[in-house]
Amino acid sequence: MPVITLPDGSQRSFDNAVSIHDVAADIGPGLAKAALAGKIDGEVLDTSHVIEADVELAIITDRSEEGLEIIRHSSAHLLAQAVKQLFPEAQVTIGPVIENGFYYDFAFERPFTPEDLEAIEKKMAELSSADASIERRVLSRDEAVAYFRGLGEEYKAEIIEDIPADQDLSLYRQGDFEDLCRGPHVPSTGKLKFFKLMKVAGAYWRGDSNNQMLQRIYGTAWTSKKELKAYLHQLEEAERRDHRKLAKKFNLFHLQEEAPGMVFWHPKGWSIYSEVERYMREVQRRNGYSEIKTPLVVDRTLWERSGHWDKFRENMFTVESESRDYAVKPMNCPCHVQVFNQGLKSYRDLPLRLAEFGSCHRNEASGTLQGLMRVRGFVQDDAHIFCTEEQIQDEVSIFSDLLFDVYKDFGFKDVIIRLSTRPEERVGSDEVWDKAEEALADALVAKGLEYEMLPGEGAFYGPKIEFSLKDCLGRVWQCGTIQVDFSMPGRLDAQYVAEDGSRHVPVMLHRAILGSFERFIGILIEHYEGAFPTWLAPQQAVVMNITDTQAEYVENVVDSLKNKGFRVENDLRNEKIGFKIREHTIQKVPYLLVIGDREVETQTVAVRSRGGEDLGIMRVAEFAELLTQDVNRRGRVHLKD
Repeated sequence: MPVITLPDGSQRSFDNAVSIHDVAADIGPGLAKAALAGKIDGEVLDTSHVIEADVELAIITDRSEEGLEIIRHSSAHLLAQAVKQLFPEAQVTIGPVIENGFYYDFAFERPFTPEDLEAIEKKMAELSSADASIERRVLSRDEAVAYFRGLGEEYKAEIIEDIPADQDLSLYRQGDFEDLCRGPHVPSTGKLKFFKLMKVAGAYWRGDSNNQMLQRIYGTAWTSKKELKAYLHQLEEAERRDHRKLAKKFNLFHLQEEAPGMVFWHPKGWSIYSEVERYMREVQRRNGYSEIKTPLVVDRTLWERSGHWDKFRENMFTVESESRDYAVKPMNCPCHVQVFNQGLKSYRDLPLRLAEFGSCHRNEASGTLQGLMRVRGFVQDDAHIFCTEEQIQDEVSIFSDLLFDVYKDFGFKDVIIRLSTRPEERVGSDEVWDKAEEALADALVAKGLEYEMLPGEGAFYGPKIEFSLKDCLGRVWQCGTIQVDFSMPGRLDAQYVAEDGSRHVPVMLHRAILGSFERFIGILIEHYEGAFPTWLAPQQAVVMNITDTQAEYVENVVDSLKNKGFRVENDLRNEKIGFKIREHTIQKVPYLLVIGDREVETQTVAVRSRGGEDLGIMRVAEFAELLTQDVNRRGRVHLKD
């Protein structure tokens, strides 16, 4: 007689074995209808799963992340069923859940067209309306191979052949379609209502470019029409804000095939880049960092000693000279240890904070490159803190304060924090890992910062904290990080003299706030849609004349503002003033200064904002003060409490 303990601590007893669905129905018909699965002692199972012993049970509905993942997983099967009904010759391969949706890979003789996608989505809706039950059965490995080979599904049979022979496999059937899957799945296809097919892309079988090219159909699925509509709207907004499109509109940068993954910065884009670098340089200087510069190309032996050659070789650009192998550095840390090693350090020298705007190159696959978001050549706001174990917590605390201040200056206040702990394969003793993890957690708690745990997701050399910011569309971008490293300093012979005269290996904290400049600027472009806060804007003001008689005064105003350090240009073209205002408004210049005869006579300027607000007539000195205050507020003026 099983006793079921529910999340609220209440219990329900049954005379016989019961399914998860039966328990939900016993609680209430509404829950039985909403149930998608159940979690028993931490394991998520189908509602058909039979309970024979005492367990702790939580009913999963579409209100949880787990429920949404089950809906997306089942939607991938619904997609495969629809494809097989419309195109029986297509072979199914794999169909996992991904962020915000799912995909399924198919082998088919011709490319799927947009019209095919429409037909597939329509068929999926029909299958959903049919509300066919989804049932699980178990076969042995060999039985499953024979079954799928009999269906002509050679890809699926190949997947199963790689599974150990003594392992049983679960299959799920819905109507005329059956697929290999560990589950769980929704009870019936009627639970799958709010989905949309997005696009078709190529994908190599098993990710190997030597294998056949398959067709990957992407889809998204949600728990309500409202959520689906909101997501599709977000995608439209993201498409409109795509930094590659905006780069053309605002003449910021370009990329071209002769240098894949490398950025050609135009004057306006480089102005933004330079301002970001100037700001970060000053921030780091004020916070006790010493800036250094290390070589771009370094002998292979250093990368072997640091461990990067074995773990990262495929992503490194290499070059040979005079019978020596060199690598273009993919990261800065081994070189920073070399700087630390010059001259014996004392405990009094710690913590030592070394920063570099380090130019790095990684040989990313060409298919993964995406504008500024994924490049081969990039610069990091990289720094390494050499400290003692006892100093870890303080340094993490200081760093988190700095990071939040920087993000606020760029206009971001929503930050997600994750703490990644020891993986199975790691270096260092459990005692040292205990200290490091405790120091990171204590630093976050001391600051009152909420964080998520990511067990086992730390680097092999130490735990880490990741800081991800949210943009105006609610998208999450992982940018900042601080990582504890017990391995590399010792591998590269770093030492300091302790208070008792003994030699110790320092702890090395890897830290970045922005990550790569290129990616962070891409985020800024999309977040502001080109309407940068004044301190970052390539042009902070444009001074325009109404007629040629004001040209000399316009040039005097521009010179005066430039001499104060502002980025100001003139527009003396023989065009109507309305045309000029519209053009510079489209370019999202923060301030538009109009000069007519009256302004010349009174030695003033008529000031407009890019939003169309008339700010009135000002003396040049008054406008300079306004501009100074705006610049000094940085991106914080865009933050809303």
